[in-house]
Amino acid sequence: MKTSMHLALVATLALLAACNTIQGAGRDIKSVGSAIDKSAGAAKD
Repeated sequence: MKTSMHLALVATLALLAACNTIQGAGRDIKSVGSAIDKSAGAAKD
């Protein structure tokens, strides 16, 4: 589980570094949130 959290953090930082606008940041954060939610659901199974 710690590995998935580390990967999510790295993905978040990479996405935030790549976005150029506030709107882009919002989409990036939403995408990362969805990925974390999906990995958390998979970890429960």
